[in-house]
Amino acid sequence: MQEYFTPINSKSFNQAAQYPEKSYGKLINAYIQEGDFPSLENIQLAIIGVEEDRKALNNEGCGLAPDYIRENLYKLFQGNYTTKIADLGNIRKGNTIDDSYYAVSDVVSQLLKKNIIPIIIGGGQDITYCNYLAYQKLEQTINIVAVDSCFDIGDGEKELNSQSYLSKIILHKPNILFNFSNVGYQTYFVEQNSIDLMDKLFFDSHRLGQVRAKMEDVEPIVRNADVVSFDISSVRQSDAPGNGNASPNGFYGEEACQIARYAGLSDKLSSIGFYEINPAFDTNKQTAHLVAQMIWYFIDGFYNRKQDYPIIDKSEYTKYRVSIKDHEHEIIFYKSNKSDRWWMDVPYPLNHQLKFERHHMVPCSYSDYETACRDEMPDKWWQTYQKLG
Repeated sequence: MQEYFTPINSKSFNQAAQYPEKSYGKLINAYIQEGDFPSLENIQLAIIGVEEDRKALNNEGCGLAPDYIRENLYKLFQGNYTTKIADLGNIRKGNTIDDSYYAVSDVVSQLLKKNIIPIIIGGGQDITYCNYLAYQKLEQTINIVAVDSCFDIGDGEKELNSQSYLSKIILHKPNILFNFSNVGYQTYFVEQNSIDLMDKLFFDSHRLGQVRAKMEDVEPIVRNADVVSFDISSVRQSDAPGNGNASPNGFYGEEACQIARYAGLSDKLSSIGFYEINPAFDTNKQTAHLVAQMIWYFIDGFYNRKQDYPIIDKSEYTKYRVSIKDHEHEIIFYKSNKSDRWWMDVPYPLNHQLKFERHHMVPCSYSDYETACRDEMPDKWWQTYQKLG
């Protein structure tokens, strides 16, 4: 693995001895000197910088972001827990883009096999495709959540780039994508054909205004993800100017931090990426500082996980049965006694094999339970039921 990485720029971190105790600059085992690659023994989280930005449309230069983010992250203090984090340095640009893609995919795959969660920083959002390919080697179907102002479907027949990675994922064979969710899309950036395609594939998408009106409903969406891909252009330009595609509208910085913490809290999530941060546009390093705080919230969420995903033993849950549609369907809900979080048990359609065992227990909210009590089918239940078939 070490052969893919270059050490962190020591010019940015030559004051490590001056970091206060309990700050990440003191606590993270970082790759700062050649030949001194961090040990992964007992490590739970690994930071990976990515320098590849050749296909970041309108935003080349975002491959320089990792060290700017680290500069701010290392000044932050850990919470009331003991972190076990390694910073592996930066994956260098390959001779070709495919070389870079292979390196990222191989590194993420190796970390996942060691049960270490990769935190990917920098580079274009096309790196999400490499992250996806890493799971193919594990032979498991996955869910992806993208926090983004658009869908990045693009043209699947053309070269992969930061605005077409989703098409490449959908068309890739063998396909291991069970569900894709978009959080925070802005309608004027999205063609109606793309919205129709999302509906046809039984993927779910959530408009910015709807999400911001009830931020707590983002939690079950993110809780269902194996991978979260965060495009910083989903944050409004006033809070995150460091992006070539920044827009006046989007999430506030504190809302982005809230979503990052939801991701950390998810027992299911096993990798996350923060993309498209470009120092060339970043006034006073504001965006780098925000992403550093988002990573802090992700780490804080991780160390506060409840380990209550109801896979086998459901004795610690309150069970609710709701019959709807003239008793044609019965929806079973589970509420965790530990965290008060909710799940729906979506059954397989009759005569179908148990092909997607990981995905029939769907995170939901109390409002989904209320919907069922009104004799209405929750959208999450129906979408999952269709895909299980």
